[in-house]
Amino acid sequence: MDDQIKKRTSPLKTCPICGKPQLQATRPFCSSRCRDVDLNRWLKGSYVIPGRDDEVDDVE
Repeated sequence: MDDQIKKRTSPLKTCPICGKPQLQATRPFCSSRCRDVDLNRWLKGSYVIPGRDDEVDDVE
């Protein structure tokens, strides 16, 4: 009877910094260290969201 009930398991997700399996407490990272590495990259400007060159500041 247990064979008929199949639990859906999501594919194993990995940490975007080091590739190790994620932990629920620090999701989507594997540890607080990787979470801090990611935050530091954002704060230093390593990650950039590109903007359009034709944008003009509204100066009146």
